[in-house]
Amino acid sequence: VRLLVQGRVPRLSGQSHMESRMSNANTVVVLDFETTGLSPGAGDRAIEIGAVRIEDGTVTARFQELMNPGQRVNSFIESYTGITNAMLANARPCDQVMRDFSEFIAGYNMVAHNASFDKRFLDAELSRISKKYSGQFACSMLVARRICQDAPNHQLGTLVKHMSIPIEGTFHRALYDSEMTAKLWVAMLENINRHYALSVIDFGLMQKLVKVPKHALSDFFKNQIDEQELRLIRR
Repeated sequence: VRLLVQGRVPRLSGQSHMESRMSNANTVVVLDFETTGLSPGAGDRAIEIGAVRIEDGTVTARFQELMNPGQRVNSFIESYTGITNAMLANARPCDQVMRDFSEFIAGYNMVAHNASFDKRFLDAELSRISKKYSGQFACSMLVARRICQDAPNHQLGTLVKHMSIPIEGTFHRALYDSEMTAKLWVAMLENINRHYALSVIDFGLMQKLVKVPKHALSDFFKNQIDEQELRLIRR
């Protein structure tokens, strides 16, 4: 199955406007990898990439494709993901898919659930083809530990139910997981806006949030509001 970019390519007037817009937490690429195992350092490879591009909180493009890692997938991974060796046999090699994906993420910050895992595989696969990216990462799971403290746990499926996000599909396929993560991400941004009245939520703020002790959230957001008001006064 090959589903490349679906949606419009943003055309922004001026580099400064682009940089300002991309610094917002509601304009990101949310991605998810399915892989042969847990560690690219141990020789594991990506077998599927799924991603959605969000602009101003709305999905504007999608990317999904299986990729042939050049090695067989074991029975556990086949059962866990539903991706079989037969499905991968006719898929394009990883390097070809990742060249296309590097263009999809160009200029955007990125979000993933348990982002350290996906970042490791993104870095490893792009390193193989001498590609880099300029965006930064944020982890929706770590953010959820602050914003959804009363959730039973912080697995993606649990959080989606906890936030009353409609479930239509099967987890552990890359595009579906990235779609659900995107909906969770936007729901958490709306939660922050509703409870703390932040007019603009920067991507950098979300990165800082994961390091804030859970008991100190109110003070953290109060300081952010004060800083925003101060910036408006100085304009």
